Formats: sequence, C-alpha cells, structure tokens
Amino acid sequence: MAEFTLRIDNMHCGSCVRRVTQALASVAGIEVKEVQIGAARFATPDAAPSEAAIAALAKAGYPARLEE
Repeated sequence: MAEFTLRIDNMHCGSCVRRVTQALASVAGIEVKEVQIGAARFATPDAAPSEAAIAALAKAGYPARLEE
C-alpha cells in the first residue's frame, strides 16, 4: 500500500478532525492512518494518490492538496 499526506484547509478544531476522518473513511480503498488539524495521512492500494479522497474532503468543505 502506498501512503500519502494531504494538506487540508479550513480545519480548526477536534470536530474538523472527526469530519475529515469520516470523509476519508467513506472512500473505498482508503485506510486512514492519522488526521490532525491541517493534515491527514492515509494509505491506498493504488500507486497514485486517490483523487477520490481529495474530492470527498472538498465535498465536506475541506479543500486539500497532496503534500509533495
């Protein structure tokens, strides 16, 4: 499994961490490793980062980008 880190905007509190965790967990094939304010780490069996994870976060109100 490949691991990726996302930088996430609009996170301010523990409730944001919970919502981001739930949004990532709702994406098939994503294994959430760690979520903290401003970032999330996850694993996916795909070699490429999951655009579905970024889309799920955007839908939840948290714009995200892949950390390089």
